[in-house]
Amino acid sequence: MPDKHVVVIGAGLGGLTAAVKLQEAGYDFTLLEQGDRVGGTWAANTYPGCACDVQVALYQLSFAQSMVWTRLFPQQAEIQAYAEELADRFQLRPHLHLNEGAASAVWSDTDKKWTVTTTTGRVIEADAVIGALGQLNRPFWPDIPGIDTFKGPKMHSATWDHSVDFKGKRVGVVGSAASAVQLIPQVALEASNVGVFQRSANWMIPRNDREIPAEEMALMFTIPDKAAEFAAINRNILYENADYFFWQAFQWTPEGRAFFTRQATDHLNAQIPDPELRKKLTPDYPVGCRRILIADDFYPTLMRDNVDLITDPIAEIVPEGIRTRDGALHEYDILVFATGFETTGWHWSVDVVGQGGVTIEEAWSDGPEAYLGITVADFPNFFVLYGPNTNLGHNSITFMLERQVEYTIKALDTLGEAGVTAMAPKRAVQDRFNADLQAQLGTTVWADPACNSWYKTEGGRITQNWSDHTRAYADAVAAVDLKDYDLVM
Repeated sequence: MPDKHVVVIGAGLGGLTAAVKLQEAGYDFTLLEQGDRVGGTWAANTYPGCACDVQVALYQLSFAQSMVWTRLFPQQAEIQAYAEELADRFQLRPHLHLNEGAASAVWSDTDKKWTVTTTTGRVIEADAVIGALGQLNRPFWPDIPGIDTFKGPKMHSATWDHSVDFKGKRVGVVGSAASAVQLIPQVALEASNVGVFQRSANWMIPRNDREIPAEEMALMFTIPDKAAEFAAINRNILYENADYFFWQAFQWTPEGRAFFTRQATDHLNAQIPDPELRKKLTPDYPVGCRRILIADDFYPTLMRDNVDLITDPIAEIVPEGIRTRDGALHEYDILVFATGFETTGWHWSVDVVGQGGVTIEEAWSDGPEAYLGITVADFPNFFVLYGPNTNLGHNSITFMLERQVEYTIKALDTLGEAGVTAMAPKRAVQDRFNADLQAQLGTTVWADPACNSWYKTEGGRITQNWSDHTRAYADAVAAVDLKDYDLVM
């Protein structure tokens, strides 16, 4: 039985994966979650229409498959229920502390341990810390003059107020990207008028979602072994297609650029007959530069009589609604901000302090970076899930999370076998890894000068995305080499 105690911060899919694998490996651990339930972003985001844009066959964990999904693309409530199922199936709840996040995690150079102080004031001593806080958990509110003057209900998509009645109301939605394209079709069914304020258009391809009827599910359960075998085959097909072909939209091959530009253009032309509206919805940047959206009902919603697409920039928010720069006043009863999350700054809710008193904020002041996206120089036995440069545009993040957890367990096991207390990547190793990473990213669409997105810092450094196929990432983290690390004995 390993003698290390590990604190896992966050009980989203990453934190739950870590907990399962720590338990399997025999480690003692504490799982902290600031919310009142597990699920992470899928517990927090409850806006109408919230769903994943990765097919469920690929999004669920490879070692914990479920056959009770009702759609090809899983809905928020079902993913959150899946997270609850994981906590129960793997008996994680004795280790789980809800409504208790981490306030700080401080490394002691003297004791060679971490001291984690929770939001309830409890102090936990740990040999290692796994940060599973995610990236999409801090709602971004735009800096618009007068935003606090609006007299009606105002909400962010990530903190939806279900007490507000939208029926027959005039609703202004600021934003037109990933969350907006999901919630706007639902809001438009109830509201008398919806104004969609678009700063820039998005490339969008068909979703081709469908319901999985109860009869189909029942049929699969008649021969569960064969159904599981078929599901594994389907999962592999989806994975390989994404990793080889969808990746080319971002790798920026001529073939990938042409195919996905055509697919998105055909989708727009098929669903929007109005040439003026099509022009407003046609991006002025290359496909893949920003997140490619997947939706079948957003464009038709914009064709409804009660929906207006507004592309004039917002000048200010006033008590009555939104005033655009052309001087027009758009009056609303409710405002919704579908403006995404704070990402590039990596302002964690946890104060992490490493060797010599350096904070993670200081270490990442010029942009976040890690070795393999997991370990950070000067922060011994600190492992990050969904860390810098591990986001994907083309495949499932659960694949990356599983590989990162596997690497973390291997690292802890290797420390035990070598009789070493802790490890932190050598600065030169981390610098070399990130220099090579940035060089490779320089050949992708995200490096295009016309490409501005949350993937990049203001200085143009790409700090979010992985630079290659996911199988290349799996190869990179397949083994732990202690020569890459400064060791604490």
